[in-house]
Amino acid sequence: MTKLTMPAERDFGWKLKSIDNAFFQIHERANGQFCVVLNHPLIRGVSAEMLHWWFLNFTRLKVRLADVEGYQGQLVPAYLLWHPSDHVDATLSGKVGPGHTAKVGATIEIQEAMQYEKYGWKYPVNNKLKVYYCDVDGWAMGKQLPAVGPVMMLRIHFKDVVESGEHLGVHYHYEIVIGVSSSNAIGRSINRRITGHFSPEFFEAWQTHNVIEVGTFENFLPALYAQREQGILLDYEKSMNAAQSPASQVGYDRDLFLERLRGYTEAVDPHRHQAFQAASFL
Repeated sequence: MTKLTMPAERDFGWKLKSIDNAFFQIHERANGQFCVVLNHPLIRGVSAEMLHWWFLNFTRLKVRLADVEGYQGQLVPAYLLWHPSDHVDATLSGKVGPGHTAKVGATIEIQEAMQYEKYGWKYPVNNKLKVYYCDVDGWAMGKQLPAVGPVMMLRIHFKDVVESGEHLGVHYHYEIVIGVSSSNAIGRSINRRITGHFSPEFFEAWQTHNVIEVGTFENFLPALYAQREQGILLDYEKSMNAAQSPASQVGYDRDLFLERLRGYTEAVDPHRHQAFQAASFL
């Protein structure tokens, strides 16, 4: 594994969301497989179209940070805007779309550390994953092994929320399945090797990381999306942050959260329960 170097923390002046703002639960199956469900607060000021544009393009975007201390005038990967302290870089390769955009079948390499300020490099992420879904309503990536099938899948769903003709924001729902669904001796053995290092502390670190990461869309995405016709070189300064205080926000759709969680507790094959657009996802 390549040794990573964490860029200096970026003080954007944002009020970050906390884990109290989201619904989160882990279901560990008897065979050692983990199923994770995280339902985020409504993302205000952001549309599903913006999110789709972001997932198509974020690995190729560069942003000039005009007035961020330590970065004044520097051009950095847009990935550094997506979290102020945990992100290193994200790159796309393989079966990419026009202009090096994301596409089903592409490979994405994610480099980051969960709660770096608290744990340092204790929980690094330096993985290459395949993109299995990239459309107007979501994103999915993961790993499959020949003759074994899916061993890790991450599914994100987002949808515009409109009430009485008013756009209120985006509902954002995240699910992960780690390990194989088989309950035989081989499946249990594979899962011990795959999931053995996923401790409660790791999941706490991931939950905090992800709640902050998704919450920052309110801070930077509208400003970048407004510049999308400029190409891949964009600008950000602190005055572009239009996000409101996150203190009063809570996970948006508790019924969906409970329904999906119940599905994992009852599913024979959690990967199939997780899947959507099955022809391209599994």
